[in-house]
Amino acid sequence: MIRQQRTINKEILFEGTGLHTGNASSIEVKPAPPNAGIKFVRMDLENRDEIPATIASVPAESRPYRQTELSRGNVKIFTVEHLLATCYGLNIDNLVIELKGEEPPEPPDGSCDAFVQAFKEAGFKNQGVPCDIFEIDRTVSHKNGGVELHAYPCDTFKLSFSIEYENKHIGSQHASFDITPEVFVNELASARTFVLMEDVEHLRKAGLIKGGSIENAIVFTDKGLLNDEPLRFPDECVRHKILDLLGDLALLGSPVKGHIHAVRSGHATNIDFIRRLWEVKESRTRTSDLLKKGQWDINVIQKIMPHRYPFLLIDRILELEDKKRVVGIKNVTINEPFFQGHFPGHPIMPAVLIIEAMAQIGGVLLLSSVDNPERYLVYFTQINKAKFRKPVLPGDQIRFELELLTLKRRICKMQGHAYVDGNLVAEAELWSTIVER
Repeated sequence: MIRQQRTINKEILFEGTGLHTGNASSIEVKPAPPNAGIKFVRMDLENRDEIPATIASVPAESRPYRQTELSRGNVKIFTVEHLLATCYGLNIDNLVIELKGEEPPEPPDGSCDAFVQAFKEAGFKNQGVPCDIFEIDRTVSHKNGGVELHAYPCDTFKLSFSIEYENKHIGSQHASFDITPEVFVNELASARTFVLMEDVEHLRKAGLIKGGSIENAIVFTDKGLLNDEPLRFPDECVRHKILDLLGDLALLGSPVKGHIHAVRSGHATNIDFIRRLWEVKESRTRTSDLLKKGQWDINVIQKIMPHRYPFLLIDRILELEDKKRVVGIKNVTINEPFFQGHFPGHPIMPAVLIIEAMAQIGGVLLLSSVDNPERYLVYFTQINKAKFRKPVLPGDQIRFELELLTLKRRICKMQGHAYVDGNLVAEAELWSTIVER
């Protein structure tokens, strides 16, 4: 499970009314550079401090009820979960969200559909930098009364949720999904906020749902659905619970690899659980300086490329521009197994292995541009115009620079150059195709 960080191609403006405050508000969503994360800025205030969308920005004294809150000092932002769920569901990692008001505008139907449409119209941009994936490697649990949340190791990102209501029109529901952008859009984004009629007055007295209406929420009575529009899914309520949990999980600041299972949870217990996951995440080795610089270290490379000793000939990716170019290095040492026979007493790196290393670095460029790259291989189909200018010796560091010339479906053509100490040692034109394993 590895992918590039992603932002949007152009700015988005979204206007409306806050669900709980009932106040008019607007957001202007802007692209952000790699490793920036998602940040909110209150543009209606004089001091326009950035508020990172991480669990560290959720006030410790906050007990979220029906919404998730972020703050910095005295500046607060309410009900961020639907917007963050959309970002997480669409694999968007870096944004600046300029907000006028205390609360992002609620989509008109109480789902994430309008946010999804706006993001899709803006388009997405891969940023050539790997995501820092938070992998669940042991069970983490949180229990509070009848509420349970568990995180388990898993090869994918999976969310499961179980709810149980006395209202017979909701009753007991369970759903489980492997979360991908396609699953998010087709199965979760259109699930609407729901409420019991008996809770409406209590929520209003608590100063909430001032912007709520029959148009932006599903309302259940003892007799059934109050809305004219029928349910979009038989289990729409539990799907919306998954959507809320997804928005809260975005506060981890990293995509998750693992299985999260929630039972009867809401925002308050979601936040308690995410704080526990955050502690686990922070206790591990922090993101390397290489990753922060946008470089792909050997651990990330091995998640993309199938090669292993003695045939993995890449040490690091220094630069990667999605579907355009890649720069990587190979450190050549006397311990390379091929030096035993090529040649004893006069070690020279075989020219064919220089081309192989060049091809592998090109393979990272190709595989990093597809979803689930671990499911694919790169077959090189043709080598043209290969030239070898100088020998490569033990102690050299080869810098490979490859440019993507053409890409049609899964067939591509690249031009590669190899340098040692700034001197050209080899070049070639490489053709390849991506195939499923």
